[in-house]
Amino acid sequence: MGLIASAKVQTLTAPWAGQITSTQHTLLTDKPESFGGGDTGLAPYDFICSGLISCTMITLRMYAQHKGLELGEFSVEAEFHANKEGKEWIERKLHFQTPLSEELQQKVLAISSKTPVTKTLLRSVDINTVLL
Repeated sequence: MGLIASAKVQTLTAPWAGQITSTQHTLLTDKPESFGGGDTGLAPYDFICSGLISCTMITLRMYAQHKGLELGEFSVEAEFHANKEGKEWIERKLHFQTPLSEELQQKVLAISSKTPVTKTLLRSVDINTVLL
């Protein structure tokens, strides 16, 4: 498998603000005001949570379509946590408007644990940095 995704960030005038481009999409990144930023865009860990929940939603919808299941409307939330000991974890929450059977609940949880972004976050990723 080759390139899966790419993005570029360009600094903006404000201290921590940047403009991210990925294909034809443009996003803003910044730090919250409590960290000296202007809170004009998502902070870096917000993007990690966003990637995880986006992948979860898409994977569940693809699975449901493939299996002919009706999941109805639902939402996915993620919170990134860290403690004083340096442990980090993400809490992912699924909210379905239509109640799911016990069997379907278990299947949804199993599928959620196997999404591509979940798998990436659960294993180490090499990051190679070069100067251009």
